[in-house]
Amino acid sequence: MVQISRRSLLKTGAAASVLAATGLPLRAEAKRGGTLRLGLAGANTSDTWDGRTHSDTYMIMCAYGAVFDCMTEVSASGELIGELAESWEASADAKTWTFKLRQGVTFHNGKAFGADDVIESLNMHTAEGSKSAAKPIVSAISEIKKVSDHEVVFTLESGNADFPFLLADYHLLMYPAGQIDEAIAKGIGTGMYKVEAFDPGVRTLLSRVDSHYKDGKAGWFDQIEVIAINDASARMNALMTGQVDAVNRVDYKTEALLKANPNVNIFEVTGNRHFTFPMLTALDPFSNLKVRQALKHAINRDEMVQKILLGHGSVANDHPIGPANQYYAADLPQNSYDPDKAKALLKEAGLEGLSVDLSASSAAFAGAVDAAQLYQASAKAAGVNINVVQEPADGYWSNVWLKKPWCASYWSGRATEDWMFSSAYASGAPWNDTGWENARFQELLLSARAELDSSKRRDMYTEMQMLCSTNGGSVIPMYANYVDAHSTKLANSGTIGNSFQMDGSRFIERWWFA
Repeated sequence: MVQISRRSLLKTGAAASVLAATGLPLRAEAKRGGTLRLGLAGANTSDTWDGRTHSDTYMIMCAYGAVFDCMTEVSASGELIGELAESWEASADAKTWTFKLRQGVTFHNGKAFGADDVIESLNMHTAEGSKSAAKPIVSAISEIKKVSDHEVVFTLESGNADFPFLLADYHLLMYPAGQIDEAIAKGIGTGMYKVEAFDPGVRTLLSRVDSHYKDGKAGWFDQIEVIAINDASARMNALMTGQVDAVNRVDYKTEALLKANPNVNIFEVTGNRHFTFPMLTALDPFSNLKVRQALKHAINRDEMVQKILLGHGSVANDHPIGPANQYYAADLPQNSYDPDKAKALLKEAGLEGLSVDLSASSAAFAGAVDAAQLYQASAKAAGVNINVVQEPADGYWSNVWLKKPWCASYWSGRATEDWMFSSAYASGAPWNDTGWENARFQELLLSARAELDSSKRRDMYTEMQMLCSTNGGSVIPMYANYVDAHSTKLANSGTIGNSFQMDGSRFIERWWFA
């Protein structure tokens, strides 16, 4: 069995390489038993088991991290391993990929997993009317051919050295062919945990599946209770009083109280999560490049990091590639807080004394309303009047994001540059939350993903980050560390994933009671 990192994959190229599934060695104390109780933010009353709609932590952890499986998985150490795919290999140009599937895997309703499930599960993302955020990934596949029940061949429109990583996207859950509607209604997957009860936006109860293919490697709890606690204070209190065993998104304002509690541990990792203020660039005044540039110079990023993150992060530069990415361009000219420059840009645009609405809610990220108000204060010096509109948390992602002209948002980032750019910046991508179009950027996006020479890819991704920073439609002031907390009764392997919050959103599978 061979593990291969993203860096190794890109360095050696995909030609004739075979990647096989494996896992991290487990510590001796890993043991099975007990009920894990999670208190999570990011729940909505509109939540379903349809992976195409998942956008926040609650459903990502319940689905991708428990009830369903993907083809591949980014391990806690950042390496790519197989989940429902056992191994894969590529042609010399990384345009054709052959995947061998695990045998002996069954869905929770008893149906055997195979190639038909892969094909139908992926095709649902490109079906007519689909608004799946993974549509750009699947659209790049020109053909999926079934070789046998346990082997499929993907032919891509163009070479993509990152393709196996893309199949780890949390939207690309595997459903039973011919039964997808039922599987979405009931939560029928191949994951280690099956659904016992599901009350959207309130509570989910899961139980451990016996004789699972991950036995002995993951999934140590007998039962899982996931409670929706969107309010930060209530979430922290639930952990400190022992009502839950772990929570996400530690409230920085109560961090000292958590640290003082001998029964609580805080775990923090640096990933690619970034807090954003996306503008719909098709709408005035955000269609004006000088307005976008002015707003990027009207925000005090250092103040944001210190007052909103309380130091748990770093200044960002209006592009989505983070410090944990391979081709992160740390040396680009920084968009600094410069009210005079912002004023001059607005004058050039003929929009002195600009007034704009900025929608914000705690649903966007912890402290989003406070961040918007800080932005409002710093922008006054640039002659910009920002009217902060406080939006309800419930329904924020369906009623505000992608709909209001300017709002607060966040992205977890992705393991590869192409994955991030394709999800949120590609022309026509459902989750392109600014609608920004740039011909040079789109040209580089296609060229970079097919380029196997790492130095050439670096140059391309650096230019793409620069284009986002200087021309893009999103103000991205800060990278935020993942800061979560758990009861001292819990333990893990010692390596915590940083691809998403809560150990790569795989907390349910990777932790156990000590």
